[in-house]
Amino acid sequence: MYQTLLIFAAFAFVYSITAGRLERTPFSGALAFAVFGALCGSRGLGWLDLDVSAEGVRALAEMTLALVLFTDAANADLSVLSKDIGLPRRLLLVGLPLTILLGIGGGVLLLDGLTLIEVAVLATMLAPTDAALGKAVVTNPDVPKTIRESLNAESGLNDGICVPILFVFLAIATGANVEDSTTALALKLVAAEIGIGLAVGVSLTVAGSWLLAACAERGWLTETWRQLPVVALAAASFAAAQSLGGSGFIACFAGGMLFGWIARAHRHRLLLAAEGTGDTLALITWVVFGAALLDKYVGQLSWTVLLYAFLSLTVIRMLPVYLVLAGTGLSVGDKLFMGWFGPRGLASIVFGVIVLQQDLPGGPVIAVTVFCTILLSVIAHGLTANPLSSALGRGRGTGAGGG
Repeated sequence: MYQTLLIFAAFAFVYSITAGRLERTPFSGALAFAVFGALCGSRGLGWLDLDVSAEGVRALAEMTLALVLFTDAANADLSVLSKDIGLPRRLLLVGLPLTILLGIGGGVLLLDGLTLIEVAVLATMLAPTDAALGKAVVTNPDVPKTIRESLNAESGLNDGICVPILFVFLAIATGANVEDSTTALALKLVAAEIGIGLAVGVSLTVAGSWLLAACAERGWLTETWRQLPVVALAAASFAAAQSLGGSGFIACFAGGMLFGWIARAHRHRLLLAAEGTGDTLALITWVVFGAALLDKYVGQLSWTVLLYAFLSLTVIRMLPVYLVLAGTGLSVGDKLFMGWFGPRGLASIVFGVIVLQQDLPGGPVIAVTVFCTILLSVIAHGLTANPLSSALGRGRGTGAGGG
């Protein structure tokens, strides 16, 4: 235990003091964390002996994603997003369903061991993009603000939208007896996930922001404890929404966006510690991914799984995005950029744990396909985030985030 703790601490220390340099290279963030985990795991040097349960991985991924969603949404430029709300709306309402349908088609052709409904489960698991893994793009000033804010809004909401769709497919796949028709069940789940998530996120953020401001005015908020309220508010929003049957991810994204507007005068100061906590959780999550999950699934890879994973990150994602952005005035390069930067990560890990607990016949194939897709995404998107962002900025003649 102490050796594992020492290795984690040493790596965190070294990365934290060199992050400014590393973040200007392709080798940073999730890619660096996962590679370190793989090198130190049982298939590498054997220094990290991680026996992490499925529930432990799920809890870690959920809390990381919840905090990243809250802070990214709080940092969003609402003036830019309000002018171009049509872009994320197209991506979510048309692009997301098309991505799932195309994913089902690809799975039917390539993955013979899965039934149609299991393929639908897999396609839904891999449809949402990851806010944490895409952070290198949505915070890069070389990327025009319109594209940054649209990708941020899409990644903040699509995982919450996919949850009810996944549960409907799982209900069918497991033969669960439901009184409602499939359509009625889907509508009910979508309404609950989104409605409860929004209600919880907004109400807790309003109450929490008021209490925070009131205590700060009275001088009750010390410099030391100023670091904690945003982290606690994000965690409370996620947990409350989940316990009430809603989407904790939507609660965090909606709450974060509202918090950023309410506390805009002091936003940076209040969010700084929360962003650091989110980065720390991301480091732990991706090291665990590289050390523990790589050892578990790498031996099960096949050419069909690799091909499906490749298609999931390219054609299955990029074609729907390109089509739904027609008529928006974006250039071909802009559309391809937005299509390419749909990384898969934390949400798919969470969905993977949920599906594994259902003991589906095709569960092992689903699990290794999700793992492979995330692994390819970490590598491909990690290596291309900074170079392609810089190229996009140069191509548009933008400076610090124009657009």
